[in-house]
Amino acid sequence: MDVFWSNGYDGASAEELCERTGLGRGSLYNAFGNKQKLYEIALRRYQEQGLQAQADILNGPGSVKERLLALMRWGIEDDLGPNRGRGCMALFAVLDRAGKDPVVAEISRVYVFKLEQVLCHLFTVGQRNGEVSSESSALELSRAFLSSYYGLRVLGQSMPDREFLEDVIKGTLARL
Repeated sequence: MDVFWSNGYDGASAEELCERTGLGRGSLYNAFGNKQKLYEIALRRYQEQGLQAQADILNGPGSVKERLLALMRWGIEDDLGPNRGRGCMALFAVLDRAGKDPVVAEISRVYVFKLEQVLCHLFTVGQRNGEVSSESSALELSRAFLSSYYGLRVLGQSMPDREFLEDVIKGTLARL
């Protein structure tokens, strides 16, 4: 996973994959079939770990806005932290591979749908208790938030300025 996350699909060489897994080329291909299958496994694993971390934040303590703020700040920390430059493997899989690889496109759709479900639940709870406006459906709010969240993650790579990114968060949450 780390090799693909750091280098992307095209930049991940068979030599580096063998070195990092400790497998010889023949064993690597016997175990996974090919580079594409290994990438799919790595992407699913990355997404499972990311979804769990994000769901933990969104299902954690605090108001709806506090949880959404915590998620967005988690993304900023990931983008500006010690692994700066790697960004979100799930997001870059979409940008790099989904248009030309239907399996990666489907893996990515399933991931976004699962995160959307967690957000929908959070917005529904927020609407019931009066924390969030009911002018839009929980689904619409979830999709608008996802758009802002993933936009923030892309901006974290191109505009690595914490103050700039914090303004994006404030503007996003002000609409709720």
